[in-house]
Amino acid sequence: MQQTHIVLSAADQEALEALLHQRALPGKAFKRVTALLELSKGRTITSVCDILGVCHPTITQLISRYQAQGLACLKDKKQAGRPPRIDGKQRALITALACSPAPEGHAKWTLRLLADKAVELQYCETISHEHVNRILKKTK
Repeated sequence: MQQTHIVLSAADQEALEALLHQRALPGKAFKRVTALLELSKGRTITSVCDILGVCHPTITQLISRYQAQGLACLKDKKQAGRPPRIDGKQRALITALACSPAPEGHAKWTLRLLADKAVELQYCETISHEHVNRILKKTK
């Protein structure tokens, strides 16, 4: 197998050494820093994989990311996620509804009543009683 080395600049070497001695360095970042330092010392990808307990593609991806981005490769990319279906204004309306007097025939609001009334008043398209519960828990 071909040996793969990376050449770190003096500034990158110092930055990685400083990061390595931080107390609050996350595990992933520690492995990435260690891998870059070991590769710069002339170790092979296979030996670095054995030392850190990671697979070969992980190290090769780290090398290519380092060559493309520099030390920015130590941080994870932002993960895309689903946007919230209920925004702050809708949460406030549901909370205000819960604080209002209960409908006739009921002594107090139930979560299901609140969910049904929020849909009826078109605060949102749909909402479950469990989601109403989570909203109200956050407001105490």
